[in-house]
Amino acid sequence: MTERKTRIGIVGVGWWAASNHLPILKARSDVELVGVCRLGQAELHQVQEQFGIAYGTESFDELLGAVPMDGIIVASPHRFHGQQTLKALDQGLHVLVEKPMTVDAAEARAIVALTAERKRHVVVPYGWNFRPYFAEARRLIASGSIGTIKHVSAVMASPIGELMSGHAMPGTENELFRPNPETWANPQNGGYGWGQLVHLLGGLFYLADLAPERVFAFTGKSDLGADLFNAVSVQFASGATAALSGAATVPDGKPFQVDLRFYGSEGMLLLDVERERCVVQRLDGHDITVPIEPGTGAYACIEPVNRFVDLCRGLPVENAGPALVGARAVEVVEAMLRSAKSGNAERI
Repeated sequence: MTERKTRIGIVGVGWWAASNHLPILKARSDVELVGVCRLGQAELHQVQEQFGIAYGTESFDELLGAVPMDGIIVASPHRFHGQQTLKALDQGLHVLVEKPMTVDAAEARAIVALTAERKRHVVVPYGWNFRPYFAEARRLIASGSIGTIKHVSAVMASPIGELMSGHAMPGTENELFRPNPETWANPQNGGYGWGQLVHLLGGLFYLADLAPERVFAFTGKSDLGADLFNAVSVQFASGATAALSGAATVPDGKPFQVDLRFYGSEGMLLLDVERERCVVQRLDGHDITVPIEPGTGAYACIEPVNRFVDLCRGLPVENAGPALVGARAVEVVEAMLRSAKSGNAERI
C-alpha cells in the first residue's frame, strides 16, 4: 500500500512563491499540490497550468472550504498574513507563512496561542535559521557557553533599495511574476522593517530566548514614506539590551549583510553571515569555532519549504522558524515604527 501524499495548498502566488516555493513542492514525490489562490483569473490559470494544480480560486475562504489539505503556504501581501494564518490554523492546517508572520502584534500573539491550542506547526521561513551553523550557535548559547546574555549587537543590510523605493526589482525580468512594489514600498505595511529586518530578528530570537519589552527607534524614509533605514534600541524582560541596525541600500548584486553578536557574562558569540564565520570567544580563553563550509553561509531558500513538508508528515525534524520567534520579530518591528512616529520609547 502506498503512503498518501501530503496535500499542500498555497495562497498568494507572486514572484517568490512561483520562483521558489512551488518548484520545490512540485519536485517532491511525496507532495500533492491540491489548490491555489491568487487574484487575477489569467494569472491564476497560468499558475495552475505551469504547476499542474487542478483547483484554483481567487477566494481564500473558498480554497479552505473546497480542498482537503494537510498544510498551506501563505505568501500573500504582508497585510493578509495574520488573518489567513489564523483561519488556516482554525481549520486544523499546518502553515508556512512568509515574513512577516503578520503586521500586528496582537495577531501575532493570537497565532502563537492558536498554534499551541490546535497542536499545529507554524513555520516562518527565516532561511538562515535552517542552516546547521545557526542551529549550533543556538545550542552553544542555550548550553551556557557565553553565560547570561547582557547585550546584543545586530546588523542587517540588503540590496533591495530599488524595490522598497517603489521601482522594479533588478534581476527579476525573466520570472513568471515580478515583485509588486506596492507590497514592499507602501508606508503602511511595507518598508525595511516588515520586509527585511524581520529576518534579522527571526535569527536573533531563534538563537536566544529573549522577550522584548521596550523599543526606541529612528527610521530613515524613502520618498514614498516607507522606512529604508532603521536604528533601534531594545530592552528585554531579562534586563539585557540590544542595538539593531537595518539598511536597504546595499548595491545590487552584492551579498546580504547579517551580523549578530551576543555579549554574555562569560564571553561572546559572533555570527557573521557575509564572511561565513561563527565563533565563541570566552573570558577564560577557551574559544570555540563553528565550522562553516565555504558557500554554505548563504540564505537557505530550499530547506524551510522541505522542513515544512516534513513537519506536515509528522517527521521528527526541527521547526527553526516557530510562531513564537515570528511573534517576537513582529512585536519589535511594530514597536519600532510606533517609536519612530511618537519620538518615545514604546512598550510591547
